[in-house]
Amino acid sequence: MDKGVLAIIWLMLSSLGLFIMIFGIRYLIGRENLAMIEKGLNPKDKINRPAPYTNLKWGLLLFGAGVGLALSYFITQYMLHDYENPALWFAFIAIGGGMGLIASYRIEKKELLDPPSPLKGER
Repeated sequence: MDKGVLAIIWLMLSSLGLFIMIFGIRYLIGRENLAMIEKGLNPKDKINRPAPYTNLKWGLLLFGAGVGLALSYFITQYMLHDYENPALWFAFIAIGGGMGLIASYRIEKKELLDPPSPLKGER
């Protein structure tokens, strides 16, 4: 096939896929809102709910990715002197980010299961 024909086919298929994806998301949001109304809940309340651990999760994810990036840099510079392996960089970034998310999960789980105890003088 000609490159022009392939470009037109790709453009049509990607436009169709984008339309289907947007339509599907809107359809599922509508179904979710209807299910909330049937249960007697207000769908607008879902939007205003705070997410208390979002900043912790993102912070630990980025911190872990940064530690993984630094670790891969040091390994490349000091252990593998002239050997560049890009898979090593991506692997350590993913491992560090995953460890950050695991730490975030453990902190959130600990806070939810062990609420802070009241002060000794109060009852």
